[in-house]
Amino acid sequence: MITCHSDYGKIKRVLLKSAKEAFGSENKINQEWEKLNYLNPVNFEKSVEEYENFKSHFSDSNTLLLPQSQSSMDSIYCRDTSLATDYGLILFNMGKEARRSEPKAIEKYARENNLDILGWVESPGTCEGGDMCWLNEKTLAIGHTYRTNYEGINQIKAFLEPKGIEVLVVELPHYKGPEDVFHLMSIISPLDRNLAMVYSPLMPIYFREELVRRGIDLVECPDEEFESMGCNVLALAPRKCLIVEGNPESVKRLQEAGCEVIEYRGEEISQKGCGGPTCLTRPLEREI
Repeated sequence: MITCHSDYGKIKRVLLKSAKEAFGSENKINQEWEKLNYLNPVNFEKSVEEYENFKSHFSDSNTLLLPQSQSSMDSIYCRDTSLATDYGLILFNMGKEARRSEPKAIEKYARENNLDILGWVESPGTCEGGDMCWLNEKTLAIGHTYRTNYEGINQIKAFLEPKGIEVLVVELPHYKGPEDVFHLMSIISPLDRNLAMVYSPLMPIYFREELVRRGIDLVECPDEEFESMGCNVLALAPRKCLIVEGNPESVKRLQEAGCEVIEYRGEEISQKGCGGPTCLTRPLEREI
């Protein structure tokens, strides 16, 4: 079955935005990286090289590439602009003000490429795609965070609940505060119908218990690898996943859980902007 309502099925179509198109130039990087809370300035040439390697893990025939736009460097993390549903894209009013122009660029691309649009989350609602996680075809978990507010969540409920989709709201902690990027998918990455990578210390008890109740086995990200995005794992297919280099214990635990693990170099495209492989991709369709 082909569906948009999965975060673990085999990727059949995916939306990407390359480092070359998002970062633009050394000059753009120098103007933006501090304002966007990157850890260090990005090396443009190295980022382009890293991204080409990252992109090689996706079939060219199944990959849609976003063009350059007036959006910020953060547009490389294209998951955050929208939610893919079987009824069309839901485009977001993003919680990070510097990223507010990105969904308009997605809308333009979608209309030019015959991608259906279900609707928009409008102000005062805010949402970001990193706070959305499909647990199965009928259940969407949404993190209530500094980037995704109740008004935004209620608008998504209005789109999906009449279509029989359960929306499970997950209350996330303050952690490092409103300036930090802390999404629901910072602490959970689905790997199969009954398997997920998690970081339990920041996971609400009721949500963790709900995952266990649903029969989902949990692979625990080690404390020392949470900041290096050991919990940010992209399923390319069930139990075949992509993770940024530098998380050896996470890789070991994933392999022990029966996963094929592919590592990619992400110093420029992931580590400096705190965006792992889930952030770098907007899967549109998966096969389950």
